[in-house]
Amino acid sequence: MIVIPAVDIRGGRCVRLVRGRPEAEHVFSNDPVEMAVRWEQQGARYLHIVDLDGAFEGAPINVSVIKNIISSVSIPTQVGGGFRSDETVERLLEAGATRVILGTRALDSSDWVGELCEKFSGHIVVSVDSIEGKVAVRGWTVVSDTLVTELLERLAKVPLAAIVYTDTSRDGTLGGPHFEQIAEVVASTTIPVIAAGGVTTLEDVRRLAELNLEGVIIGRALYEGTLTLPDANQVAEEAAG
Repeated sequence: MIVIPAVDIRGGRCVRLVRGRPEAEHVFSNDPVEMAVRWEQQGARYLHIVDLDGAFEGAPINVSVIKNIISSVSIPTQVGGGFRSDETVERLLEAGATRVILGTRALDSSDWVGELCEKFSGHIVVSVDSIEGKVAVRGWTVVSDTLVTELLERLAKVPLAAIVYTDTSRDGTLGGPHFEQIAEVVASTTIPVIAAGGVTTLEDVRRLAELNLEGVIIGRALYEGTLTLPDANQVAEEAAG
């Protein structure tokens, strides 16, 4: 299981939101590029970059910052936040992103996602964001009528590189992951799963590593120091081996 630091960008700054709420913002750096480089220096093998402004607005806003991050690190990156057209997906992949994460439009059109997977094989990820078992979209500001299980069924035959599953009620709270829900998601799909939301301690990392995840995204815990990236990497490696 890969430990993946989160670099969330809003207004050009590196921030974390609590449960995705814009009014509950913690600013950790005015320089997201510097933070990304720091995580690489501390042993990150992958980065999770989200354009929060893009997620709320429906189109990428912080593209220049994201491109600067990509060009400043040598590790793979997965990028999300408002990517709802072929053009924006292609633009970020051409800029060097390893994977592009789709959210809102993936719920509306699994056929479109399938077409992108064929065009950009191995580079497309879908974010499945859960609010009480239902899929949240548009930067988590709208809760759809679609159950998480229903969306996973629609995506079952789509050749995705991975699914990022987030329990939004835990995200940014330092309250611990919802292990049972994550286990259910992993069991219900053959697509590799990356979990996010609530990771706080090394014990959380150890328990998640036992769930056959491809990776775990950690944000606030790293920024506030409730765990360190080298320690989290070591725990994940020991649990795997």
